[in-house]
Amino acid sequence: MEYKHNFNPTISDEDVFGEIIKEKESIGYYNLPFVDTLQYKEFAKNVKQKNIVVIGIGGSTLGTYAIYKFLKHSRDLSKKLFFLETTDPIDIKSKIDTIDLDDTLFIVISKSGTTVETIAIFKYINSLVECNKDNTVVITEHDSKLKAYADANNMQSFEIPKNVGGRFSVFSAVGLLPLAIVGIDIDKLLEGAKEVHNDFFGKKEFYSRILKKARFLVEYKYSFNINVVFSYSSRLEGFNKWYIQLWGESLGKVDINKTRQGLTPIGIIGPIDQHSFLQLIVEGRRDKTVTVIKVENFDNDLKIPDVHLDGLEDLDYLNGIAFSDLINKQADATIESINNLGDIPCDVITIDGVCESAIAGLMYEYELLTSLCAKFMYIDAYNQPGVEAGKIILKKKLKRDEE
Repeated sequence: MEYKHNFNPTISDEDVFGEIIKEKESIGYYNLPFVDTLQYKEFAKNVKQKNIVVIGIGGSTLGTYAIYKFLKHSRDLSKKLFFLETTDPIDIKSKIDTIDLDDTLFIVISKSGTTVETIAIFKYINSLVECNKDNTVVITEHDSKLKAYADANNMQSFEIPKNVGGRFSVFSAVGLLPLAIVGIDIDKLLEGAKEVHNDFFGKKEFYSRILKKARFLVEYKYSFNINVVFSYSSRLEGFNKWYIQLWGESLGKVDINKTRQGLTPIGIIGPIDQHSFLQLIVEGRRDKTVTVIKVENFDNDLKIPDVHLDGLEDLDYLNGIAFSDLINKQADATIESINNLGDIPCDVITIDGVCESAIAGLMYEYELLTSLCAKFMYIDAYNQPGVEAGKIILKKKLKRDEE
C-alpha cells in the first residue's frame, strides 16, 4: 500500500525558524544581549543621588520594574528605584511625598519623546524641583523632541534604537541604565539572555521546544484563547505585568487576511491565587492554558518554627519546613491537580534561582515565544496601531480643551 498526504501545517517549523533568522537582521531586540554595557556602568559609578526615579510608562518601565522587583530583596542595593508611570494624581503625590527630591536622579524615558503621560509627569516634577544636567538624564530615540530638549539643556542622554520596540527594550538603555545605577549586575543580566539566545539559535532541541509551544498556542487559539502564567513567587509579580503587556500588545492584531487575532494573557501569583483563580481554571470553561513558573532556589532559609498551638496540633507536621520548600510543594500540588484532569494544557518552567541570569533568561525566552506566535499568526508583533489610535484621540481631546 502506498500512502500520501497533505496534512502539513500551513507553515512548517523550518519556515518559521527561517523567518526568525531573517527578521533578526532588522528587529533589534534579538541582539541586545550582546550590547556593550560600559557606558551604563561608567555613568552609574558617578551617580551620587540615593533615589532614582524613572519617569515613563508601559515598555519604558515594566521590564525594569520586573527585574528590580525580582531581585531587590536579595541584593544589598545602595540606592532606591521608584517608578512614576501613571497620571493618577493620588499615586503621583503619594510617591513624591516619600522621596527626597533634592537627593534624586530623574531618568525620563520615552522612545518617541512625546509620550503624553511621561511629559505630563516630567512637567509636574519640574514645578517641584529644578531639573537640570546634574539631576536628570534622558533615554529616547536619537532624533526625538525629548533628545533635542536634553541637548538644549546639556543633559546626558542615552539612545533607544529605532528598531527596538518599547516592550522589547528592557535589555537596552531603558533597563540597563537604571538597574546599573542601583547596583544590579547588568553583565550577569545579559549573560542570562545571551545563554537563551545561543541555545535558541544554536540547539535544535531548545528552539524546537519553544516552537512546539508557540505552534500549540496558535493552532488551538480558538479552543484555548486565554494563556495563564501562574508564577510561584511574589517576586515575579513584575514579570507578570511585563508579560501581559508583551503578549497583549504584540499579539492582539489584524492578520494579513484581515482576520482579528489575539491571545489573552493572565498573570497570577501562587500560592495566593490558589485560593481564587485556581477554582476557575479547574472547574471553569476549558479555554485556558497554564504555564507554571517555579523558582528552584530562593536563597532563603526562613523556616516554619517548631511552635505548638493549642487546638491546632494536627498541623504540627508543618514545623521545621522551609518556606521555600512549602511554596514549591504548593506549586507541585497545583501542577499535579491540573495534570490529573487531563484536559487543561499545562507546562512548567523552573528557573534556577533569584538571580540576574535567571530572570533575564526567562524574559528573553518570552520575547522569543512572542515573536514565534506572531509568525504563526501572520501578524506584525512589533507595531501597535490600536494603541496609537488611542494616543491620537487623546491628543485631539486635550488640544480641544485648550481652545
